Amino acid sequence: MPAKKISKKIPAVKAKSKAAKLYYYRMMFDDNEKKNYMKSSLTHKQVEKYVKAYEKTHQKFVNTEFVQFLKKYDKKAEIIEISDMSY
Repeated sequence: MPAKKISKKIPAVKAKSKAAKLYYYRMMFDDNEKKNYMKSSLTHKQVEKYVKAYEKTHQKFVNTEFVQFLKKYDKKAEIIEISDMSY
């Protein structure tokens, strides 16, 4: 009778997910002339595509509204508001 080979079960190694890159953009196209920044995981080319789509459906361009629009496509999109500080 041949001897059985005993093989050890190796536990599956969990694949480490890479952290998504976040890009930071200065938003210069607000009709209210507010200076804002935003962060997103979308590339510059993708953001430009969504800016054109947003402009087709909206009369005025407002940064906060655009970021809300962008959240449909990128849940990590977030506006960074800049305000003056005096002391």
